[in-house]
Amino acid sequence: MSLQLVFDALALGGIYAVAALGIALIFGVMRLVNFAHGQFIACAVFALIVPSTDALAVLGLGALPAPVLVPLILLIGAGLAVLAEALVFRPMRNASPVALMVGSFALGVALQNLLLALYGGRPKAVSLWAELGQPVQIASASVPLLQLIVIAAVAVILAGLALMLRKSRLGLEMRAAAEDFTMARMLGVRSNRVISGAFALSGGLAAVVALVLVAQTGVADVRMGGQIMLVAFIATVVGGMGSLSGAVAAGLGIGAASALLQAGLPADARPFRDAFLYGGVILVLLFRPQGLFAPVGAKPRV
Repeated sequence: MSLQLVFDALALGGIYAVAALGIALIFGVMRLVNFAHGQFIACAVFALIVPSTDALAVLGLGALPAPVLVPLILLIGAGLAVLAEALVFRPMRNASPVALMVGSFALGVALQNLLLALYGGRPKAVSLWAELGQPVQIASASVPLLQLIVIAAVAVILAGLALMLRKSRLGLEMRAAAEDFTMARMLGVRSNRVISGAFALSGGLAAVVALVLVAQTGVADVRMGGQIMLVAFIATVVGGMGSLSGAVAAGLGIGAASALLQAGLPADARPFRDAFLYGGVILVLLFRPQGLFAPVGAKPRV
C-alpha cells in the first residue's frame, strides 16, 4: 500500500467518521435516526451565503478570516440542530421511533426545499482557502495541505469528544442516557439538557463536515449532505447502532475501503466502486447483523 493511499484513506474515512458520530450521538440518546442531518450539513454553509439570482456567482465566503469563519459555521450548525430539537423533536419525544424517524425525514425535506427556494438548485462556486490545495511532500507521497489539516482536525475532534464523554458531567449524563434513559432520569439526569447537548454536538459535527466538503470541492450545493448522510447512516449500522466508537471505526473503515477500491479496481470497474463497497456492507451485516462493534450479547434492533 502506497503512502499516498494511506493519506487518502485517512482523510476520507475521517470525514465519514465525523458524520457517522453526529448521527450516532442522537441515536444513542433518543433512539432516533435523524435523516435531517444531511440538511444540517448544507444549511451550515448556506446560512452564510446571501441569496442571489446568479446561481454561478463566486461567493465571498472565504473573505472572512478563518478564526471567525470556522467558529461561526460551527455555531450555526449547533444552533440549527438545537432549534430543530426544540421545535420538532421535543414535542414528539413520547412518539414511537418510527414517528420520530418520519418527522426527521420530513424536517430534512422541508429544509432542503427552503434552501432550494432561497438559493436555487444550481451549485454555487465558493473560493475557500484555495492556498490549502498546495501539495506537501512527505516521503514518497505528495499530499495536499488541506488533507493533512483534515486528518489532524478529525483526530483532535474525536479525541476531544472522547475526553468530554468520559470526563465531563454532560458526557457522563449522555452515556448514562444512552444506556438506559428512564433509569438515568430517575437518577437525576436532566433530559432536556442531555438531548439538547447531543443535538448541539451533532450539529457542530455536521458543520465540520460542511466546511471540509466546501474547502475540498469549492462548491456549495443544497444537496451536498445527501450522499454523506447515507454513508454515515450505513457506518452507524455497521458499527453497531448506539455505539459511538463503533460508528467512528466503521466510518474510518468505509472510507479506507472506498479509497482502496478506487485505487485497486481496474479502470473499467471504478465507476461501479459503490456497488462493490455496499456489497461488502451486505456481507458484513449478513454475518453480524447487530453491527461489528455492538456490545457482547446485543441483538439487532427491530
